[in-house]
Amino acid sequence: MEEAVAILKLRIIKGTNLAVRDMWTSDPYVVVRLGHQQKVKTRVIKKNLNPVWDEELSLYVTHSIPLVLKLEVFDKDWLSRDDHMGNGEVDLTDLAGAARMLNSNPSPSLAMKSKDGSSCIKCVEGHVVQEVCLRLQNVESGQLDLHIKWVDITH
Repeated sequence: MEEAVAILKLRIIKGTNLAVRDMWTSDPYVVVRLGHQQKVKTRVIKKNLNPVWDEELSLYVTHSIPLVLKLEVFDKDWLSRDDHMGNGEVDLTDLAGAARMLNSNPSPSLAMKSKDGSSCIKCVEGHVVQEVCLRLQNVESGQLDLHIKWVDITH
């Protein structure tokens, strides 16, 4: 296995205005993928279209992994296949660049918008953090609020 260069500490904070997939509500959870081999997921929150997970998940970054987080929201169905509730991607290129910049020139005042303007990148307690409000795609409504912390691994 290739050596990790960083750990992504991904905090899935909450979902807002998620899609109804059961009679009047849904039982949402989030699946996160980084590359082809890493997959983590949140717990299921029953009967809630505005769930608060406030859950931290960790993923390892290597040189060969594409710097794109893929997120999918599902409705947990107990007797049949889980229903899709939307998906989205977060490009981590700006976050990785800010982390490299911070390592070469430490600056606690780092703050910038991502290139697509959908998130804010800043320095918090010596780590680079990206705050993301991700609008879900391929669904009628919904968004996820995330915090992504880049933690360099020194060897």
